[in-house]
Amino acid sequence: MHQDETESKKNNIDPHNWVGAHADYLYNFAITRLNDSELARDIVQETFLGALEKVSSFHGRSTERTWLTAILKYKIIDVYRKRSSGAETIQLLPDEGTEDGFFNTNDGHWKEAQQPRPFGLDDHDPLISKEFNQILQRCMAKLPALWFSVFSMKHIDDMETDIICSELNVTASNCWVIIHRAKVNLRACLQKNWI
Repeated sequence: MHQDETESKKNNIDPHNWVGAHADYLYNFAITRLNDSELARDIVQETFLGALEKVSSFHGRSTERTWLTAILKYKIIDVYRKRSSGAETIQLLPDEGTEDGFFNTNDGHWKEAQQPRPFGLDDHDPLISKEFNQILQRCMAKLPALWFSVFSMKHIDDMETDIICSELNVTASNCWVIIHRAKVNLRACLQKNWI
């Protein structure tokens, strides 16, 4: 018996079933964060390969899927890091304006007059939600790489600011400026394409 097979049996995991049991879930997780189907497939494959190399590190304190998802998250962060390295830190997208006047300086929330209008989404209509998500993904794809990375890590993965800053090598104040500008650009794009 191979050492990897011995380790996986000892840890109660079955790499032979990973693709059937977890590939779709991991792909959907990756595609919502990367907005690139080919890259998402590649990252899922890399996750399975990485997990095979680290079978001995699985101690059964979480489910197999949770463990694979954690590996996938690190691979996605690596993609964010590569995409945003060398990117200009802050630059407005053309014709999108500036965030001046949109947010309260004391708390960073939208000013009442500038708050986004309701989208009129019916949470119970999956067709409308799917269409909205497609438009949101297209709008997010227009963001510069660093903005996309910071926004995704903060608002999709709900990561802490200090982790984002450390992973992407940006300052906390720069991170918040990026988030605000990404919100302004996403708002403009959604209002143009959805409302």
